[in-house]
Amino acid sequence: MSMHLTTSAFRLRAGAVALLLAVMTAAAPLRAQRAPLASGVLATSQSREGLSRGLTLDAVIDLAEARSEQIAIAQFGVARAAAGEQRARSERLPQVAGAASYDRTIRSEFSGIFSGSSADGGFGSADLSQLPFGQPNAFRLNLAFSQALYAGGRIAAQQQLAVVGRSVADSSLRSARAQLVLDATQAFYDAALTDRLVAIAEASLQQAEAIVAQVELAYKAGRSPEFEWLRARVTRDNQRPNVIRARANRTLAYLRLKQLLEIPSAQPLTVDAELDDPTLAPPARFAGQLAQVKAAPAAQTAAGRVPVQQATSAVRAREATLRIARSQRLPYVSFNSAFGEVAYAAAPGFDDWRTNWTVGASLQIPLFTGGRLKAEAASADADLGEARARQKLAVEIAEAETEAVLAVLDAAVAAWQASAGTVEQATRAYEIADLRYREGISTQLELLDARLVQQLAQVNRAQAARDLQVARARVSLLPDLPLGGAAIDAANSRSSAETGSGGGIR
Repeated sequence: MSMHLTTSAFRLRAGAVALLLAVMTAAAPLRAQRAPLASGVLATSQSREGLSRGLTLDAVIDLAEARSEQIAIAQFGVARAAAGEQRARSERLPQVAGAASYDRTIRSEFSGIFSGSSADGGFGSADLSQLPFGQPNAFRLNLAFSQALYAGGRIAAQQQLAVVGRSVADSSLRSARAQLVLDATQAFYDAALTDRLVAIAEASLQQAEAIVAQVELAYKAGRSPEFEWLRARVTRDNQRPNVIRARANRTLAYLRLKQLLEIPSAQPLTVDAELDDPTLAPPARFAGQLAQVKAAPAAQTAAGRVPVQQATSAVRAREATLRIARSQRLPYVSFNSAFGEVAYAAAPGFDDWRTNWTVGASLQIPLFTGGRLKAEAASADADLGEARARQKLAVEIAEAETEAVLAVLDAAVAAWQASAGTVEQATRAYEIADLRYREGISTQLELLDARLVQQLAQVNRAQAARDLQVARARVSLLPDLPLGGAAIDAANSRSSAETGSGGGIR
């Protein structure tokens, strides 16, 4: 009998510890993302009543995208890259500039030189009063034209660099949106999981209360020893901290969700998710992309990921920078023309204007720069080598991450399938144990063990459902997710699944 009590007590204590770990790890850590806006700022079609009824996953993602500063920053980056493309194209087009000026001469070294007559001044009969020297007034209208003819490939390289910048900006926007969608999905299912864990903990407390009531009646009637009554009360009292922790974790999960959606913390909010669905189909938002990623080879998925594409774009950008550095050694040839009108009258009329018009070409070539051009080319070449090494590293990490994320999805599917039917069997076992206890043909330890097994089965089922839906979202978003984040999230989910689903068995 002593050995039986010791073994049962050990199983009860181990199960309680496992349940506690499952409840504590259910809610993801609260990330410092953004402080919620004032309660008056809710630019959304969802009303307060709608929020309190429950948000669907699609509604949560739409709200998060509409209010995300990271998405706005990425969109401004795209606009800036588009402007860079336009600026690079402008280098191929003619450059025309106009200018107008007026000069008033207060005192000049030429004053009085040309004011004499032809006999006294010795300048003949020419009228030199219209020469620009020493004139008190000077009006000028100028028009300059320039067209690059040859730049050693610099303009083409600058244009390619701008195109690469636009591509990187577009992929950064995709990556920011994918990360936000994954964060919103995790926050949504974390909130749904904590709702379910609170319900399980409260139901277990109610079962413990019922057991205490049964044992107390038997104790008062003299059919049960005081030891049984005390053990039932201790078991009930030990369940209350689990309820408190579950409610605290639910509060944290909903705070994180509210911060992500920029909803005031005092605003009532619930989510509409069914983790007990026996089919648990993938969210419609991810179903199509999920099937494509699962069907494609892992190497192909890794090669198409945004981080790998960005690394490839970085190589192209460094190649263009190297061409720009080398082009500075080559001549720069341009066609130039300048057209100007000048008048020296105080109030010039139509006949007072004189025309200057020049047409020419210019050639610029560096002769001696003290080694500056050579150093710039060497630096650009080193940057290119570094970019190629980073590209290779990105491909390797992307392939490893892809394999890891797909493995986590397979594990999540297996864990959820393994939990199928366990809740029903555990519930049936508890009902039988409760009946046997009330009939007096079993012990309280048997009833407590059955209740603990039922509780752990419910926790494991809910945790497996949450992990499966998050894993599906991560796989569908994998092509656009940043490098490194997918592996970290996958590791967190794997740890959560091992603690939540496997803890009850161990």
